[in-house]
This record gives sequence, structure tokens and C-alpha cells, in this order.
Amino acid sequence: MSQRRKTNSDDDMLPEYDFTGAVRGKYYERYRQGTNVVLLDRDVAAVFRDSAAVNDALRLLVSLAEAKVPPRRAEAHEPHQPNQALHRTRQKTARR
Repeated sequence: MSQRRKTNSDDDMLPEYDFTGAVRGKYYERYRQGTNVVLLDRDVAAVFRDSAAVNDALRLLVSLAEAKVPPRRAEAHEPHQPNQALHRTRQKTARR
């Protein structure tokens, strides 16, 4: 006869839950590394055979975008202050 765990009245586990064969922490390392699940539309998913193909395409897109956009310049000593007259004009236009 196997010994069954005594249930505590504060225990949230129902007696019908069966974890026979379960592995504690099976996905712990994968979770710790972090994942980002993205759902693709069917037409897009039809083009990519697996996640490696999606990652390759996104890396190519990022490299193209970085090649086209010049690096940001360092800001001047003082932060940019909007022109007060222009700001007031925009406020008046927005109210109309």
C-alpha cells in the first residue's frame, strides 16, 4: 500500500491532480534565458519554414535599417527648447 500525502486544509491542490512522471523545473533554464513568443499571420508563416528563418530575416532587416539611418548626434549642451511663439500658435490652432 502506497503512502498518500495528507492534504492540508490550506492546500490548493485538488486530489485529482496527478503529477506522476512530472519533472520539476523542466523548462526552468529556458524560462530564465527569456523567450519572446510572436504569432505570425498565416501568409507570413507560409514563407518561413522555422524560427531560424524568421530570425535570419529579422537580422537582415535590422542590418539594413542600421545601414540607412545615420547614428544619432550627441545633444547640445542645453536641451532643445521649443520656440514659444510657435508653441502658442499650435495651441490656438488645435483649439479651433
